Amino acid sequence: MKRLTLHLSAIAIIWSMVALPAHAGVERGHSSGVKRGVVKKPVAKANVVRKRAVAQVATPRQLSFGQLAGLHGASDALALRSSVALVVDQDTKEVLFSKNESAVLPIASITKLMTGLLVSEARLSMDEMITISQEDVDTEKGSSSRLRVGTELTRGELLHLALMASENRAAHALGRTYPGGMATFVGLMNARARMLGMNDTRYVEPTGLSSRNQSSARDLATLVNFAYGDPVLRELSTSTGYQVEVGHRTLQYNNTNRLVKNPAWDIGLQKTGYISEAGQCLVMQAKVAGRKLIMVFLDSAGKLSRIADAERVKRWIESNPASLTRATPLAAREPEHRVAVNRN
Repeated sequence: MKRLTLHLSAIAIIWSMVALPAHAGVERGHSSGVKRGVVKKPVAKANVVRKRAVAQVATPRQLSFGQLAGLHGASDALALRSSVALVVDQDTKEVLFSKNESAVLPIASITKLMTGLLVSEARLSMDEMITISQEDVDTEKGSSSRLRVGTELTRGELLHLALMASENRAAHALGRTYPGGMATFVGLMNARARMLGMNDTRYVEPTGLSSRNQSSARDLATLVNFAYGDPVLRELSTSTGYQVEVGHRTLQYNNTNRLVKNPAWDIGLQKTGYISEAGQCLVMQAKVAGRKLIMVFLDSAGKLSRIADAERVKRWIESNPASLTRATPLAAREPEHRVAVNRN
């Protein structure tokens, strides 16, 4: 399949001309993009009841990098809303479904899967208290957070919130407090990607708020396959809900992927993501029709479309159990692939 490589500089320039203000379109707080106003119709007669009509004024549409590159023009047999999709049998490494799987796009909060992998592999104390600082406040998109500056939580609690609820300040604090600091952490994210053979992948920060965090579906399938071997990531990413005590408050968080609560799904690991430049994203390891599958959906159009795409694939696999073409083997979890961490 011909490789699709997007040139970031050109796409970013075009996107900046059509995008809304920076605070719109992050996973934890969406903007409707619609303004409402009241338009009064003139009264022709005194006995005519006044009628009011609500006029909707559409703001300029935010286009993702994939939309600007024309990836949504590609059709597929399942009529997916995601412009990029890949489904791989985890055991046989067979590709069951693919669509623009080599396109390199922003990956939003899918980034947090690599963040979680590094923190888990470092074997740092999960009981160590970490304080949310002003450095953890999102200046990229202006997204909100219930973790106020000064909030103290354990590293384990922050990891749980980052993987399950896609909490941006939690993910940033994990990178900031990693041995060596943020620069070291981001460097290790990229080094880990290279070690896994994720040659299309680049990270610049640990949350996914930056559109410069980019990857391809094939690289992300490799990451999901490897991360599935970590029991901490499996447990925390598929947790349906979690509470943390913050001062005198109890904060309830829920999983950003509603499928983890669906009894029809057997999900072993997952992560969602969204920023305007990336569209709706979802990666999962799930058992379908007795097969362990890795699913990647990027640049999906519509808030619920990534979930609908996963459902379409599930129904298709259940009705068509035969596999298709063979893929290049995904990275296997092996002891020698660990990153050396300076614990001083």
